[in-house]
Amino acid sequence: MHGQSLSGATWQGRAHTTQILGSTQHFERYRRYISPIYTRNEVISRSSLKDSSDSLSLSNIRRSLILMEDTIIFGLVERSQFALNDPVYHPGEIPMYTRDGQQLSLLEYLLLETEHVHGKIRRYTNPDENAFFPEYLPPLILPPLVYPSVLWTPAASVNVNDRIMTMFKEHLLPGIAAPGDDGNYGSSAMYDVMILQALSRRIHYGKFVAESKFLQQTEEYSELIRKRDADAIMELLTDRAVELKVIERVKMKTSIFGRDLNTDEQMLRLDPDAVGELYDKWVMPLTKDVEVEYLLRRLDQ
Repeated sequence: MHGQSLSGATWQGRAHTTQILGSTQHFERYRRYISPIYTRNEVISRSSLKDSSDSLSLSNIRRSLILMEDTIIFGLVERSQFALNDPVYHPGEIPMYTRDGQQLSLLEYLLLETEHVHGKIRRYTNPDENAFFPEYLPPLILPPLVYPSVLWTPAASVNVNDRIMTMFKEHLLPGIAAPGDDGNYGSSAMYDVMILQALSRRIHYGKFVAESKFLQQTEEYSELIRKRDADAIMELLTDRAVELKVIERVKMKTSIFGRDLNTDEQMLRLDPDAVGELYDKWVMPLTKDVEVEYLLRRLDQ
């Protein structure tokens, strides 16, 4: 592609595709899926998605949250093999910039670029995904999907990714990574991005939890919402018995996922108590913050 314009290379590729497919009709069908930008009326209805009542079943929500634990814990185990590597998190230590010249840390840059790629293939059109850099999301290269209307529209925009990032850098990383600098900046940032995206999805799933709870106890929540009583809403939605089960479950998973099978000794790559504390002090409280913020907007029109 050196010495050749991007548009020229693209259309050469499309011409080659036409030869392979053997007909203009087939090419036009294929071209639809490699065009770089879709208009708002080019939308695919995703009829295979479950209906809203099924999506808001607490048993289905709980099942989804349990599966998310696996992704988070595997990411934490992998990240724990590297040192803290402080230069990854400070703008200017490793020169990185947005397309409009804003200076970023290496972590922010890799997260931004990952969201840019994933955004093209409609990751962030899914209502359970929330971008850290929504203002930089690109046009789609796949036709948009229409998802069932599950969340209350005025409340669906709740986004606490700034708090997740702060928690990640100030509390999570020091709890799982050894102090120091081993030079593995790229690997550290790569696992950081994976963990941040998984944490964001898990924590923002609180919007679905809140909607489900609101539909089950509409009168009780509506009264507290009208009073703007955030503390009472927090008390109503909290189930400490369930939280304690979650803490024990993630500790057990960590002890299994983090076990070194190459030795006869019971060596763990990650402390289960650290993961239990992460969920107890940060993941579940942030999830409940999302629930409260969502519910406070639930009666908005």
